[in-house]
Amino acid sequence: MFTGIVEELGEVVAVESLGDSSRIRLRGPLVTEDARHGDSIAVNGVCLTVVETADGEFTADVMAETLKRSSLGGLGPGSRVNLERPLKADGRLGGHLVQGHVDGTGVILGRERSEHWDVVTVSLPAGLSRYVAAKGSITVDGVSLTVVEAGDDFFTISLIPTTLALTTLGFKTAGDPVNLEVDVLAKYTERLLAHTATPDLRERA
Repeated sequence: MFTGIVEELGEVVAVESLGDSSRIRLRGPLVTEDARHGDSIAVNGVCLTVVETADGEFTADVMAETLKRSSLGGLGPGSRVNLERPLKADGRLGGHLVQGHVDGTGVILGRERSEHWDVVTVSLPAGLSRYVAAKGSITVDGVSLTVVEAGDDFFTISLIPTTLALTTLGFKTAGDPVNLEVDVLAKYTERLLAHTATPDLRERA
């Protein structure tokens, strides 16, 4: 489990195609200082399992399903990425509950720059809009953010100077893809309500 508070702006060192998957090597001295084989690290909001670490770098295998459902397939050497280690049991939940399971990808439609913050508009894939609400939480490329405006096929977010300086969202431009994870509480609530509205047929027997 993550919080969407990015710890480090890392960099892709190499990408090796394995046919139905890829092995990616990334530089992240901070997140690898206590990482071991089998640990999890979120890369642009995608939870990946560490294969090995060495000299401030780590490798992870990315299966075809992940490449298809996220923007990780478009990464190459030199690409900058948001990195976060899992939340410790005694840690602070600074953002919101983030699983690292991407629900879909959006595209940055535009950004309005002001003196102290940027307002960014992001497209919203069909089927996800029902989980997004104004003043609710959403994860964009692994960053926990508050929704400003929620439309049927878009939403807007405001980025403060810290987010602009320390995450990939500071340099993304119109047309760039981003990974989206909606609030898991909204998904579970929908699932529970669906079962409540349709009684189990076994109870009628």
